[in-house]
Formats: sequence, structure tokens, C-alpha cells
Amino acid sequence: MSTLQLSHIGQRLAGPSGIQELMDDCGEALTLYPDMRMLGGGQPAAIPEVQTLWRQRMQEMLADGSALDKTLLNYDPPGGNPVFREAMATFLKRECGWDVTRENIAVVPSSQTGFFLLFNMLAGDSATGKRRILFPLLPEYIGYANQALCEGQFTAVLPRIEERGEHEIKYHIDFEKLKVTPDIAAMCVSCPTNPTGNVLTTDEFNQLRDLSRQHGIPLMIDNAYGHPFPGVLHGSWRPQWEPGMIFSISMSKVGLPGVRNAVIVADPAIVKALSNMNAIVSLANGNVGQALMAPFLTDDRLMKLGRDVIRPFYKERSDFAKGVLANALGNEIPWALHAQEGAFFLWLWLKNLPIPAAELYRRLKAKKVLVIPGHYFAYGLDQEWRHPHECLRLTYSQPQSIVQEGLEILAEEVKSLR
Repeated sequence: MSTLQLSHIGQRLAGPSGIQELMDDCGEALTLYPDMRMLGGGQPAAIPEVQTLWRQRMQEMLADGSALDKTLLNYDPPGGNPVFREAMATFLKRECGWDVTRENIAVVPSSQTGFFLLFNMLAGDSATGKRRILFPLLPEYIGYANQALCEGQFTAVLPRIEERGEHEIKYHIDFEKLKVTPDIAAMCVSCPTNPTGNVLTTDEFNQLRDLSRQHGIPLMIDNAYGHPFPGVLHGSWRPQWEPGMIFSISMSKVGLPGVRNAVIVADPAIVKALSNMNAIVSLANGNVGQALMAPFLTDDRLMKLGRDVIRPFYKERSDFAKGVLANALGNEIPWALHAQEGAFFLWLWLKNLPIPAAELYRRLKAKKVLVIPGHYFAYGLDQEWRHPHECLRLTYSQPQSIVQEGLEILAEEVKSLR
């Protein structure tokens, strides 16, 4: 059999990656190893009220045979269903106060796909030289790390780490080190940040906005866990879109990860370019997610769902997981968690961990506990950074009994290393 010969782009996309390892682990845990304690992925929890809502909506669709046939049989335009785009723009204007129209809305086959298209639309080799995406706050989302189609397309800035007492930290943007050079095509940050749950302060957001205005580049905000839905932000501040920015809103974390749909809010030129790219790589978007969600854009049910159900659920789970971990780790070893500001994760820093977090991941996997080692969330650097090799991302969206078992096994394994 001949050896598979890959192009440079093929090697970048088809080789091993953190996101591939994560999704393989998630898929195997859900199918082949049901006894695996899944503390790794970002899959939303099975919240009864949310599941009931989508089941009822699916039943409505099934009852309307002609509408269901239209949903399943028709291709939408590559930028999304025009009626859905109009409804989304109206929703964002009404509920968020954003000055948008249908021309500011693009539907894409997941936010993951949207960022892949955006990163390679805006950055990479160009007529004026190599253009780069700047990540102003590491650690950052594992799914971005391998999306660049050319070498050196990403660059990043190390955070300023605020230690808030013995067992809590918060990452801040280090604006003294953040330099927007002429080769920077855009800045990108998730908020709440995946993996840490960090939420930008109002001042940090405003400074990023001002920098992007000053240099005439987009500020990209990934809202997969935040505003406007599912709204898992535990403070009062909410990011505001304005022209020149690019916001991503995912359907996944409001209980629809299987439909693979997301919305990009951007200037019309960006929306049109995304639509053109989507026609090439995907032909069209999936219709089911848009059809499921469309009626909920006409009123405030999505906002109430986030405020009254989803956010309190994850806050309770976060507090529970933090309590279990604190009790299990105790004060025998130095550790800290990132401040719980949003999203679905604990970000654990095991100070002076004697083995790399990747090795700890392998040991825990052998004990039927899946976590994500922190080094996957640090990229775009031209220097070594030990800190993420002492960190783990832990999700608490699984049932509490599984979370407790997994965290206690983790703590036992970490203590055994001392």
C-alpha cells in the first residue's frame, strides 16, 4: 500500500490536534466506554426544562407536515434562511439593543466553522505580506489552535495573573505587552473564555474596542457560552456589538449541539464574504436548527431560558464542583481555580505539578476520568510557558455523582505525586 502523501495544508488539518483528541475522547466516552467519567468536553448538560422545550418544538414541526418537508427537502442560501436572518436581527435589536439588520447576519455550520472561515479570510499570506490573528488573552479556546492554514498565522499575549487569596486566580489582559503591529488582521477573544470561564472586564473590552478602532481591524468575540444566549455570565456586564466588530452566537450551548448551527454578526461585507465561502465549503447550512429556533426569536423566551434556567443551573453546578474539589484537594498541595465568572468549566492550576498536565491526563484516563490538559489552550507563542502545563480544564455539566467521583479520583492522583 502506498504511503499517504499530504499537502502542507493537509498536514496541518489532518494530523493530530488537541480538538481532535478531545472529540475522539468525548465520542468514545459516550459510545464505547459508558463508565468513563466525562470531565473533559464542552457538551451542555441535560437540563430537563431545556430538553422539554426542544422536544415540544420538534413535535410542533412534526405536526406541520408541509413545513417539515420544506425544512428537510430544501437548500437554503449559503448565508442562511432569509426569514431566520431577519428574525435574528429583530431579536438582537429588541433584546440587546444592537443596531443590526438581516445584512449583518450570517448563518454558518457551527461557530467552529465560522472561525475557521474568518481566520483564513482575514489572515494568512496576502499581497502585503503575512497577516496574523492576535489572541490578547491566553489561555484560549482549544478549537482555534489548528485552524490556521499557514505557519505563523496566529500570535498571542500572555496574561497577567491576579492571585486572589490562596485558591483563586483571575487572568487579565496585559495591555503593556499587547502590541497591535501593522501585520495584525484582527483580534479574537472568547467571552466567557473557554477554557477558564474568564469574563472580560468592562475596561478590558473597551480598551480592545478602542485598539481595534484605532488600527482599523475587527474585534472578534466568541459568545458561545455567553450573551445573548445561553447567557452563562454570572456578573452583570454584557458585551455590545457595534460596526467593525464580529460576534459569534452558537446554538450549541442552549441545548442544540447536534444541529451544528451558529450565527455571525458582522458588517455586511464580512457577512457576504462568509456566505460566499460557505457556498464553497458547505453549499448550505443545516435547516433543522434554524427551524427549531425561529419561533423563539419573536419573544423573550430565549432570554428567560438563559436567565431563569440555564444560568442558575450552571452556577449551582459550578459551586458544587468547586466545593467537591476544594474538599478533596484540601491544603496539602498548592492549587487554585480561576474565578467562576461564566461558561461550563473549572480551570485548575496545580502549582509546581511534578509531571506535565498531559501525563496527568493519561494517568487519569486510565482510571476512567477524562480531563483536558492545559497546554492545548496556549498557542501563538514564540516562547515556552510552563504555566498551562500545570493546568487542567474540567467540565461540571455531567451528573453530580459523576463529577464528584471524577474530581475525587483526580485529587487522589495529584496527591499521590507529592
